[in-house]
Amino acid sequence: MKYSIIVPVFNRPDEVDELLESLTCQSVKDFEVVIVEDGSKIPCREVCDKYAGRLDLHYYYKENSGPGQSRNYGAERAQGDYLLILDSDVVLPGGYLRAVSDELEREPADAFGGPDSAHNSFTDTQKAISYSMTSFFTTGGIRGGKKKLDKFYPRSFNMGIRRDVYQELGGFSRMRFGEDIDFSIRIFKSGKRCRLFPEAWVWHKRRTDFRKFWRQVYNSGIARINLYKKYPESLKLVHLLPMVFTVGVALMLLLSVLGFLFGSLRAGIVPLVLLFVYYCLNVCYSLCYFHNPKANLLSGVAAYVQLTGYGCGFIEAWWKRCVMGKSEFAAYEKNFYK
Repeated sequence: MKYSIIVPVFNRPDEVDELLESLTCQSVKDFEVVIVEDGSKIPCREVCDKYAGRLDLHYYYKENSGPGQSRNYGAERAQGDYLLILDSDVVLPGGYLRAVSDELEREPADAFGGPDSAHNSFTDTQKAISYSMTSFFTTGGIRGGKKKLDKFYPRSFNMGIRRDVYQELGGFSRMRFGEDIDFSIRIFKSGKRCRLFPEAWVWHKRRTDFRKFWRQVYNSGIARINLYKKYPESLKLVHLLPMVFTVGVALMLLLSVLGFLFGSLRAGIVPLVLLFVYYCLNVCYSLCYFHNPKANLLSGVAAYVQLTGYGCGFIEAWWKRCVMGKSEFAAYEKNFYK
């Protein structure tokens, strides 16, 4: 068997249904599906049973331990030559596995990853969040964009790796957040061949509202400092930009308040105009992704949530870990999806 698709799941039966339905439409059929239920209170067993005759599907239930350890649990039971790690909130286009196979035939790889996009059926908020996580003006294109400020690191929503390499490197670490980047860093440090498969993309739903999205990116900012403490060389300029942006937004708002209190109307308005210009830039650039007025307007909001959420988490982690000398931590221990 060539591919084992491993999916950790936590309380998301409806999304698992959509993912499994998309897997039945793959033009390449040489794969198995390993679903690992990570201690869910709303299990997807009945959903999986619907596909018993349509997919080579294996369902496992285990106590909650987080997505990284659930992926390792699935990898131990997988039979494929390549392990494809997907999040439960993705949907695959029919040519996904064909794109992976074509890339591997063109040039072998030990590990790889693909980009993500928003499906037309996504809510306006989900489309805006997808924009903010993939745009050059927010993440620097490091998640698979054509223009990027750093090299591509496979992420767990769409990651592939040879099974023997996975076993050699020990799979995902016990980091609660950033465990996929930790794994990617170890893949590169071990000298393995790792690259982007640009045509092997997925539709990725991500979060359903801005509050959950804030919690996600806040912990991502914390994870970046935790990664820095393990791999100092992994911290790049692009990772500092959200922190700089967040400080800049705070200063702009402070200048605006001081301007209104002690200066002139113009002194108070100018900083707000500059913040609004960045909002408008993202609204306009999102037109390259989709033509949906509400989603375009929300993209400007999502850009601010993504950058300031990440920046605040980064600043908190830097203070606690680099200044106060505390150990690894995560701000939001409860699951985002509830």
